Amino acid sequence: MRRQESGNAQGVINGIGVVTCVYVHPQEDRFWLIDDRIYDPQGDGKTKLDHLKDMRSVWVYQKGLPFTGVLMDSGYATKTVMLHREQMQKTYSCPLKTNRRVDDSAGTTPYQRVDSLTWTQAERKQGKPIKIRGFPKDHKVK
Repeated sequence: MRRQESGNAQGVINGIGVVTCVYVHPQEDRFWLIDDRIYDPQGDGKTKLDHLKDMRSVWVYQKGLPFTGVLMDSGYATKTVMLHREQMQKTYSCPLKTNRRVDDSAGTTPYQRVDSLTWTQAERKQGKPIKIRGFPKDHKVK
């Protein structure tokens, strides 16, 4: 047990950290747990991203699991992870934390927090291209 952030509880709770990878087959309406790891940074010195890399090695490179897309929570929405998914030519979807600095103005205004962006009705449905601070110069995500 350790103190950790919980999105469901909207705060810090006592819990067991688990990093999971679930395979979903939408046509068959089925899912399978592929891998899971106990998140214990004091015990093994690994971050959640380290566990993700370890799991990815197994299910992508060793087992050759076929997949087209990845759903991730905001803790995995890092430059390294997102660019790796693109390099693999896989789609991905993940929320950005509200304090993440982004630009939706094509460089005409300074970076601003995600939660301060304005959205049209169409953008709320379809998304909008943005540049995330720290990503390659002309790289945008939607």
